[in-house]
Amino acid sequence: MKKLIASFLAASLMLTLAACGGAEPKKSDPTPKAEVSSSAPEKAPEKAPEPATKSLVVYTASPEDMINSIVSEFEAREGVKVEVVTAGTGELLKRIETEQANPLGDVLWGGGVASIVPKKDLFESYLSVNESAMLDDCKNTEGMITRFSVLPNCLMVNKELLGDIKIEGYADVLNPQLKGKIAFADPAKASSSFQHLVNILYAMGKGDTDEGWNYIKNICANLDGKLLSSSSAVPKGVADGEYVVGFTHEEYASKYVKEGAPVAIVYMKEGVTKTPDTVQIIKGAKNMENAKKFIDFLTSKEVQTLVASKLNRRSVRNDVPAAEGLVPITEINNIMADQDTVLSSTQVWLDKFKDIYTDN
Repeated sequence: MKKLIASFLAASLMLTLAACGGAEPKKSDPTPKAEVSSSAPEKAPEKAPEPATKSLVVYTASPEDMINSIVSEFEAREGVKVEVVTAGTGELLKRIETEQANPLGDVLWGGGVASIVPKKDLFESYLSVNESAMLDDCKNTEGMITRFSVLPNCLMVNKELLGDIKIEGYADVLNPQLKGKIAFADPAKASSSFQHLVNILYAMGKGDTDEGWNYIKNICANLDGKLLSSSSAVPKGVADGEYVVGFTHEEYASKYVKEGAPVAIVYMKEGVTKTPDTVQIIKGAKNMENAKKFIDFLTSKEVQTLVASKLNRRSVRNDVPAAEGLVPITEINNIMADQDTVLSSTQVWLDKFKDIYTDN
């Protein structure tokens, strides 16, 4: 009986050990998984990286020849298809503002600093890889506004119509012989004319913008009721012989000089302000990486050399000289406008100009 009991206990013990020991782990899973405490928080699954895109949507106020020259090269180099939407800077800014919840554009290319700074919250912070090569006064100090080119203001004269009239600066345009023969665009519609308004206030007021309004009153009288509606209409009117002199910028004027029109560029002896043209990434851009590549491409030495040598603009880089035929920037009487004053006074100045022009 004792043997039977002993045998029974031995058998029971073996069964118990077998049940507790379990099967050996499989070779494909040599290490048993550690148990996770029920109190530990569950780890959120990692978000998969967004796939690289092959598209880019560029909103731009840049001229057609510039768009065609630069965009096609970017497409070929990066394998990216670029959709270009063209309109005036003001219209594009309104569009970007409307589309904030669902941005349809990736980049805004064009527009002066004074136009962009008040809307800087619409754009992503990004410093180009070429930022260290930028001229000191063309640095992206705001964090989201990259300078692309520099546009000095100037006068453009028709040499065939000028006769014995001497034009070296703003004061000479007040000549009574020029009444009704001056091309000037509405500064509320044309950015180049607004930049001339700023230039006039600082140059003719000798730094005191309040004093500069005396010149505005006199020039509005000499316009004789003729105010154009776009920046491009000014140089065209002078080149076509409709006007003797026009208030424009260097890009437009040098383009007509190169094309052989009977015109010349005059840098105002009273002083010239330079307007940087800009490029920036729209906040929430769907093609963010391509937008960054585009900014880097525009500010590269290769493209900036093209801008200076073929596209009638001055580079923002310190290692790219001005195009052949243009006066060195050091030979121009350069003056500075206080950007904070310009930004805070823009609408006041536009309203005041309108009142003065309407009263003439």
